[in-house]
Amino acid sequence: MSYDRIIHVAVGVVINRQQEILISQRHIDSHQGSLWEFPGGKKESQESIEAALQREFVEELGIKPIEFFPFAKILHHYAEKTVLLDVWLITQYRGEEIGREGQVIEWCPITDLRPKNFPIANQAIIKKLQTPRKLAITPNIDKSESIRSLFDRYAEMGIQLVQFQQTHLCENDYLSWFDNAQSIAKNHGLRLLYNQSLRGYKDEWNVGFHANSHVLDLLTERPISDQLLFSASCRNLKELQHAEKLAADFVTLSPICPNAKSWKEQVLGWEKFRDLASQVSLPVYALGGLSENDSDIALESGAFGIAGTFAFTC
Repeated sequence: MSYDRIIHVAVGVVINRQQEILISQRHIDSHQGSLWEFPGGKKESQESIEAALQREFVEELGIKPIEFFPFAKILHHYAEKTVLLDVWLITQYRGEEIGREGQVIEWCPITDLRPKNFPIANQAIIKKLQTPRKLAITPNIDKSESIRSLFDRYAEMGIQLVQFQQTHLCENDYLSWFDNAQSIAKNHGLRLLYNQSLRGYKDEWNVGFHANSHVLDLLTERPISDQLLFSASCRNLKELQHAEKLAADFVTLSPICPNAKSWKEQVLGWEKFRDLASQVSLPVYALGGLSENDSDIALESGAFGIAGTFAFTC
């Protein structure tokens, strides 16, 4: 199928501070009628995708997006057509939402989104949206027995996603610690990301994989199943674009603020973060010198969430 026959669709995911998503229900007589969807519509031939997004939201919902950031690009083949969903995260808009085409609309908590109630092409969006907004990165600890107390603190703080990073360990020791960490994580309801050499990763673990910038540079294809989370560490546009090409589920971008590992002249700051994050269709976590108090400014700057080694250990 030639690319010009693909239907290019602008899709908007509107999220509020209560972590609710604005969804609408398709008319019963439309394609895949009665299913819920993320609002949007087909891009016209001479129209930019940003203009299409704004036009569709005005026409469908009576609101105009004013702060929005690329989130994902999803190509899906139905039996009767192929669509490219160009998905944007909308953090601010003007106007009051209403179903201008007679469609039902509602605000739905992210955790309540059910893939079976949406078209198949939308289900990859739900997977990304339901990735937790806080990503804890484990600090180096002196003994494996300390994992339990660390995970206790994460659970108390509502952390659900943990990148298990122990840079001081050799590969064999890391593998041993990771086995122990998995059993503890299950008891705490935590999802772990493996962060070491890919050759030590075991498919039977059924856990996500995080590539540091060195590992990312060596990858030529997505290293694990689409059903699991694959993330990467990025510091510049080249790395962001490479992660996007590899179909990463999300990335971290750092450093945002000065910390013990970065000099002042090395930090990105929020303006540069916004610029870089806006150039790729990926959920981007802000990392480096942040705390939970930075969640609002991170969201306003186009971040999907915040990540940190020490932000979630106090």
